Amino acid sequence: QVRLRESGGGLVQAGGSLSLSCTASGRSFSRSAMGWFRQAPGKDREFVASINWSGLNTNYADSVKGRFTISRDNAENSVYLQMNSLTPEDTAVYYCGAEPLTTMTYRYWGQGTQVTVSS
Repeated sequence: QVRLRESGGGLVQAGGSLSLSCTASGRSFSRSAMGWFRQAPGKDREFVASINWSGLNTNYADSVKGRFTISRDNAENSVYLQMNSLTPEDTAVYYCGAEPLTTMTYRYWGQGTQVTVSS
């Protein structure tokens, strides 16, 4: 059974940092792109960042460019999201995805981890 498990969410003050991890089990994603998305209350899920299989190509939403960094470790079957200079607008449930079908749709999703940024 394929499973993606996020961790690292929590409560942080504005201006602070958090590091999210997503570890996959059940199969290797070393040849698949992976990504991070988020969904705030009352809003649609939105793209945050993605990374190709080698880690050499990354993409970011304009809202997080320069503040968030996506990386991966294929040996660990994991993808990470380093989030700096957090603002209350970053408050959301963060999801990792693996094996994109479209820009916004991935074949596999994690259960999400809550990130709350207080002002």
